[in-house]
Amino acid sequence: MTLAAAILAVLLALVFLALGTAKILARQPMRELAAEAGFTVAAYRRIGLLEVAGAAGLLIGLFAPLIGALAGAGLLLLLTGALVVHLRKGDDPQKYAPALVCGLLVAAYLVLQLLATR
Repeated sequence: MTLAAAILAVLLALVFLALGTAKILARQPMRELAAEAGFTVAAYRRIGLLEVAGAAGLLIGLFAPLIGALAGAGLLLLLTGALVVHLRKGDDPQKYAPALVCGLLVAAYLVLQLLATR
């Protein structure tokens, strides 16, 4: 694993650990976002659990690259789903920019992981 991939993995893990934990704990802003997106709080908690699992997978990936790549792929799928929800609702770019930026960073991590295996 390259240094850049390791840095991205740690930064992304911190982001998804924070976001996932807030969803699991159903903090008020997350409850509002869940309702706005048309999700129940229980469904949003499950998404948060997947985000925390993805964060853990990215950290494990520092020592087991395949796990990190699988976690990154899972997070990319989650972020794709988030973008689809935002676009279907007709949200403006300010609303979906965080999901888009995180998706691009996860994609960059996956590319770096792929290049490191060559």
